[in-house]
Amino acid sequence: MFDQIPQNRPFDAYQAFVLDCKLNWTRSMFPELRNRFEAVGVTAEGPEDVAAAMQHDTTAQMFGWFERHLQRMKYSGQRGLTLHYDQYRSDIANALNADLPDHLLTLDPDFQQPEYYTSIDLHQHPGGVWSDEIAGYIYERGAQSTAPMLSKSQSLFHRMTDQALTRAGRDVKKVIDLGCGWGGSTQPYYEDHPDIHVTGVELSAPCLRVAAVRSAELQAQNVVFKQVDAVNTGLEAGANDVVTSTMVLHEMPPSHIRALFKESHRLLAPGGLSIHLDFLMKDDPFKQWVHNGHSARNNEPFMVPLNGMDIVQAHKDAGFDDVEIVPFEEFDGALLPENTAWRFPWTMIIAHKAA
Repeated sequence: MFDQIPQNRPFDAYQAFVLDCKLNWTRSMFPELRNRFEAVGVTAEGPEDVAAAMQHDTTAQMFGWFERHLQRMKYSGQRGLTLHYDQYRSDIANALNADLPDHLLTLDPDFQQPEYYTSIDLHQHPGGVWSDEIAGYIYERGAQSTAPMLSKSQSLFHRMTDQALTRAGRDVKKVIDLGCGWGGSTQPYYEDHPDIHVTGVELSAPCLRVAAVRSAELQAQNVVFKQVDAVNTGLEAGANDVVTSTMVLHEMPPSHIRALFKESHRLLAPGGLSIHLDFLMKDDPFKQWVHNGHSARNNEPFMVPLNGMDIVQAHKDAGFDDVEIVPFEEFDGALLPENTAWRFPWTMIIAHKAA
């Protein structure tokens, strides 16, 4: 049913307009903002110096306004995702609640969401991605334009899967995907690698229902989804070749990030790989200022604390020895100097459990 919602030309035009504005913001406004800062001639030691230099700059003010309100328009505008799909609520809900293969999806009716997760509408998604039965479906729709330079979101997930399997250094048979959301990061494992069994864990029941339905549509036999907290999964210790997450750490406070690293270590078999993809920006005060601003404007308050953490030490405290922090190329050429467009500071955090 998901792909049978009738086409609505005004909605499609509205969303295309929002995306085109975001692309202009990405490709034109961001480089101009950088030029404006460099013209000031300030040697910045940190993002606070950039903030002081750009405090009254009208381009900076417009850049921030566009970022905040384009996201609001995407979800909550006159033809935003939330309002549009609400008119198909019963059909979407019925599809999400359809019968599934045994053991594919385990939901906990008594599950208590962490307070940090429910206290803010992450990504400006009204009510968050957990409180409405069709929120997972809307979140999946919205993710298609989260990183506007990507031709499609799935390419990122496939690239990350390839990185994990290449860096594992072993024959991978079991994977845990922490904070799997609507299943985009899980799908490349079960779809492209039928000899791998993958478990996706997630807080949000609405997201898990989308993930489970998508895998059932593909008749996957090698995946299960469970509603548990990634910091305390209750899954078998020492039994997994890879433990991974994609864009999860920056949605957690530092205490939970540290707990997730410890849980990753507990879940891994000796020699297993921990690999987390997230956003770290430390070597460019201008970009760090923009990154900090995104944290505020997109309702993602833990981006800044994550960026300030000693990630290597947190892994060592969790039991890991060798830790790598490596830039991630989300599309060909993303890391080249000539790419002057805005992009998330995608970063892989990689560690192996001692053999």
